[in-house]
Amino acid sequence: MAFGTTFGNDLQKLIFQGTAIANLADNAASSPLTNLFVALHTADPSAGNQNTSEVAYTGYARVAVSRNAAGWTVTAENSVNANATTFPACTGGSNTAAYVSIGKNNTGVAGEIYFSGALNATLAISNGITPSFGSGNLNTTLT
Repeated sequence: MAFGTTFGNDLQKLIFQGTAIANLADNAASSPLTNLFVALHTADPSAGNQNTSEVAYTGYARVAVSRNAAGWTVTAENSVNANATTFPACTGGSNTAAYVSIGKNNTGVAGEIYFSGALNATLAISNGITPSFGSGNLNTTLT
């Protein structure tokens, strides 16, 4: 079974932009999320949490992306980052990132993963490398 096109788009807007779905879901919790956090992983984290296989180079931190239209663009059941998503530069150590996740917690917290997926190509991270996804390159699709 697949989502209806309109509902799939509405669901993406609820998750990424905090936009209510009339008569079904709202963003009126006592403290709704204002950011989603993007993380890099060395292996598939989908069966775990945000700490699962997370890269650990010196200087690394998850990147906060605003949970609104300024942070994410949603069209046709697809969400993309509205601006570049840039991680802190590596100042020591090294890792090879192979996966990315979007979740609810900042660095160090084993929070829930909402979306995860493999990178198109692995990224070798070492001293001086600053991992970044250009605007529109961090992509999620509901089917």
